Formats: sequence, structure tokens, C-alpha cells
Amino acid sequence: MNFAVRFIFTVVQRAMSAALFGILLLIVFALSFKMGHQSYWGLYRYDYLFFCAILIQGLMLYFRMESWQEAKVIALFHVMAMIMELVLTAPNIGSWQYPEPAILKILTVPLFAGFMYSAIGSFFARSIRLFHLSFEKLPSLVNMLALALCSYINFISKFFIPDIRSILFVWSVLIFWKTKVNFQILSHSWHLPMLPVLLFLAFLIWIAENISTFYDIWVYPSQMDGWHIVWWGKIGSWYLLLLLSLVLVLKILGQRDAQGNWQLHEAYVQHRRHKKGK
Repeated sequence: MNFAVRFIFTVVQRAMSAALFGILLLIVFALSFKMGHQSYWGLYRYDYLFFCAILIQGLMLYFRMESWQEAKVIALFHVMAMIMELVLTAPNIGSWQYPEPAILKILTVPLFAGFMYSAIGSFFARSIRLFHLSFEKLPSLVNMLALALCSYINFISKFFIPDIRSILFVWSVLIFWKTKVNFQILSHSWHLPMLPVLLFLAFLIWIAENISTFYDIWVYPSQMDGWHIVWWGKIGSWYLLLLLSLVLVLKILGQRDAQGNWQLHEAYVQHRRHKKGK
């Protein structure tokens, strides 16, 4: 097997492992689709999706595929996402809705919904370890956190005050323009600019969004009379939402020096070595 084939195989294998939480959720979404709106033993499809998500998360912790520290930051992102969901699915806004009934829900949002965002945090946390990621010329935490929080607030506030999404895009380009992502594959170090990586990840999430809406996990108002591909402009929304998850993961799992170089905390390096040794 030549180097190029081994390289591609290794990248795909690690990427799928990093995205395991999300991939398993998509599989469960597809397999449960025929349950429809019917009740089974007093519970509905969305309720069983919640139990499946809890099981997946529990198994990842049990088999040390995620650490408890990683689970904490993922849980924080989960809570923040649920708050956003509650606002944006409220009847007076209705950005999207969950078309099927559920017992286990908070107002308009079934409890499993937060785990879809948790899958993004899980992907970042696992990618950092699996690809041995580090960063060069990373902006300061204050700068990144300010951008992430403004993006989060804008998701909600744009229904009441002017949308500043364009400003946020420009802000992200300015601070991440020189940032490089370093990773290791087959004993070689590789470098990529940060911005194209984030855009590519946003595109992948947009694909997952299309799969999810096809299986009625949630739907947009324009999809109520029949499914269609989600507007490509949503890639920009996912790009901004990625920033919040990324900042939380980077803050918890590593440290940035004065020159902007970010490395994984030694405790997590040891966690990775311990797993390899088992």
C-alpha cells in the first residue's frame, strides 16, 4: 500500500472515530424513522432518541473514548444549545420546529436535541487527541471567547435587533487569518490554515443537517409541505456556532502561550498514552 493510500485511509479512519457520537446519532435517526408519530409503551420516537443519546454518551465514557473533563465542557455546550433551542423554537419565532410528539421535553424542545450539539463538542475533543492537534498563532482566549459569545447572542438577538452576522464573519477572518492547525499522520507533521478547516467542518455539519431534516428530526417552516435541501447559507450559521464549541474545548483541554502556540494539556497526553497501552 503506497503512502498516499495509507494517508487517506488513516485520515478517514480517525475522522470517523472522532465523529463517532454524531455518526451513531445519524444511524439512530435513520433506523427510528418508521416509528413516526406513534406511541410505544407510552413514549414516542423523540423520547427513545433521548435514551439512545444517553446510552451512547455513557458508553463513550465507560470505554474511555471521552474523559470526564471533556464530558463537562460538552455538557456546558449542551446546556447553552438547549437555551438557544428554546428561544428559536418558541411559537413567536419558529425558526424551526420538532414535528413529532414527545413526553421528555422542555416546552417546545425534546431533550435529545441538546445531544446533537454535544456531538460537535465531542468531535472537537476527540479530534484533538486522535490527530495530535496543536495550533500556531491562535488568537487570545479573550478575543476568541468574545467572538464566540457574540455569535451565540446574535443567533437569538437577530430577531429583535439588526443581524450582525457579516461583522462576525469579518471578525473571525481577521483573527484566524494567520492561525495554523498542526496534526500528525503516519509519523509526519502536517499544517493547514485554520479558516478552510472551519468552513469544511461547517459544510459537513450542513450535510448532517440535511440528513436529519430528511428523517424529521427537526424541520424548517419551508419543509413542512415536503422535504428539500436546507439553504446553503446555513453553512455560515454552523461556522459561527462551531466557534463556541471550539473555544470551550480549547480552553479546557489545553493551554496557549504568549506567542499563540496551543498545546494539549499533559494530563490528556497521558490519557491518550494510557489508552494506547491498554
